[in-house]
This record gives sequence, C-alpha cells and structure tokens, in this order.
Amino acid sequence: MNDPQAPPDALDSFAALLTDEGRALLEEVHGTAPADELAVATRLRRTHPPALVSAALAQARLRQRAEAKFGAEDARRMFFTPHGVEQSTRASVAAYRAARMKELGVTCLADLCCGIGGDAIALARQGIRVLAVDRDPVTAAAARANARALGLDELIEVREADVKDVDVSAYDAVFADPARRGRGGRIFDPEAYSPPLSWAVATARTVPHAAVKIAPGIPHEAVPAQAEAEWISDGGDVKEAVLWFGTEPATVRATLLPGPRTLRGRGLPDPAVRPVGRYLYEPDGAVVRAHLVAEVAEELDGGLIDPTIAYVTADELRPTPYATAYEITDHLPFHVKRLKALLREREVGTLTVKKRGSAVEPEELRRKVLPRPHGRAAVTVFLTRVAGAPAMLLGHPVP
Repeated sequence: MNDPQAPPDALDSFAALLTDEGRALLEEVHGTAPADELAVATRLRRTHPPALVSAALAQARLRQRAEAKFGAEDARRMFFTPHGVEQSTRASVAAYRAARMKELGVTCLADLCCGIGGDAIALARQGIRVLAVDRDPVTAAAARANARALGLDELIEVREADVKDVDVSAYDAVFADPARRGRGGRIFDPEAYSPPLSWAVATARTVPHAAVKIAPGIPHEAVPAQAEAEWISDGGDVKEAVLWFGTEPATVRATLLPGPRTLRGRGLPDPAVRPVGRYLYEPDGAVVRAHLVAEVAEELDGGLIDPTIAYVTADELRPTPYATAYEITDHLPFHVKRLKALLREREVGTLTVKKRGSAVEPEELRRKVLPRPHGRAAVTVFLTRVAGAPAMLLGHPVP
C-alpha cells in the first residue's frame, strides 16, 4: 500500500515525535478524549512547541483508531499516518497470511508498498526477514519506527524507494499491496492500482512464492490463471482478497477468521432453486465473494431460494462455519403494512433487517414498521426475492 505523498513539512513533524520530548508528550496525551483536546492543547502549548503538541494529539487520535486493527498494546507503541490507519491490514489477517508464508518455507521476503508496516510486523513475528519498501518518506519513517518500537528492527529493513526500482531476486517471496485508492476515492480498475496489478503479478512470478493483495470485489475473470485466489473475512466481515503464486494455480478459497477455516472450491455447478424450507443459511461474505455458495449448499443438502440470490435453504439444520443459520417462521410477499401489523401482533421490540436483491433500505423500513419499539420479542426479516418475486422471510438465528 503506497501512501500518497505527504506534505514537505510532514516528515519534520513526524521526526519530532520520535525525540525524547515527543515521546514524553505522546505518553502524556495518551487516552485524551476528543472533548478535552482543546484544554489539553492549551495547557501543553505553554511549555512545548505548538506544532509538536498538535502532532502528538493527532498521533494519539490515530492510535485510538488503530486499536481496532492492531489491539491496544501494539497500537499504543506504534506510529501511524491517517492513510496508514485506514488502509493497513488488520493484525489478525496479516498474522494468518504470515503463517501461510512460514508454512511455505519462506525465510526472506520483499514487502512492496509496505505502508506503516503492519504486514512486515506479522511476517517478522514468524521469524521471516523482511525488506519493507514504500516511496513516501513519512510512511517509510513510520514503518521504521514501528519495527523499532516492537523490537523487530533486526528482522525488518525499511527502504524509502519506488517499488519498481527494487531488485527482489535475492528474496524467496514477495508480498505486494498496491494502492487501491486515489484522490477520487476507491479504484476499481486493477490496472489503475499504484502500481498496476499487471506489474505486481509480473513481479510475483519472478520469485518462488508471492502474495498480491487485491480488492475483494475484483471480477473473477481478472484473476490470472497462474494464481490461487483467496478471499478472507474476519468476524464475518470481508477484509481482502489475495492472489497467491507458487501454491495451487487456479484454486479458489474462502478463509474465515478467527480459525482459520478454509473452504476450497471444487468447481460445482450452481445449486438448484427450491422452495423455502425450515432453515435459511446466510453464507459468509468471503464464501459469496469467492463464488463458493454451491460448495456450502452441497454441504447443507440445500438449494437456492432464487437463482440470483446467495441464500441457501434447507429442511434440516446442519452446523457449518461457512454460513449463519436462521429458522424461518414466515414466508410472505413483500408488504410494508402487513409486516407492521405482524410485528405489532407479536409484540416485537427488536427488529433486525437483512437484504439481498431488494432496493428497500433497512433503516427506512425499520422506521416505518417499528416506529416506537416495545415488546420483548426479537425478529429477523430478510428482504429478498424468492423465485423472482419480492418476499419477506421472518425468523431468528439458530443458537
């Protein structure tokens, strides 16, 4: 992940945080609530340079945001950029990928577009030597500071350079994380990544093993024939997709964290459409992105409720890590007034709205059918299509 080029004075501001005064300030402002920032800044500016105080408070905010990805212990010691917090790999995902690299026998790796060093840290914790490369001076400085802060600087060498100028021939693996955001927002064309996907793939093929991070929404036809494609979710949220080289070409996998639990594609045809049964299964997002709903349906002895909708239905309950099961109590044509009356009749106070294949906004529907929540009952309603017709399926999660 190449960070956008930082302003010229950003490096000086960052470097000031690494001084004894800067580190002391970071300790002092740790945990400052947003409402208290002005008072804290006013007090500290009496004895410290205003620019340093501002930089310390900004870094404290970034550390608080980073706790969700890195955990409180690491986040408190690490250094971040705004883009780095947003785009860095979640620690659990980086740890899983680093473990795969270790299992492949990787001992030294070039981390291209390393960002603030999240993946390099996970790899080094597996005992892998890492060359971490990023072209932005502040980002590279953050990666270097993070390696030092976590005691990994003997395994991580950080280099400020354009990844296209780096010779990777001395390494037995490459990890590339091209930037997928630009000034206009998210980039959908893989050839508009920075660097382009074609360059990352060509570089990956020059070493024994490689992984290239891509957007989860990449079209399957854009996956190179030589690659294994893996979609990864963490806690049910799809986090990323990765192209692996030097593993199993043309294989498709969905991996769920924590676990890990991995579902491999077997090239099954699309499941048959069948009437809604007693149970509805919502496949994990990684399974859906990997186009492995058929594998889940076969495991459950189930079918689809509609040929275009990734909900599996079955008459029997079969536990699976790859889908969440719901017991269905009602299958009704979509009708707002009927749903409102039904919820009132059943004294529903908690309503969860899920949708696939429906244009209705869940929050808008919730306001219409449950304007003043009361009652003890809880219901999940699925807004979807059944055999082509708009429908409402009511039920509850299976414990």
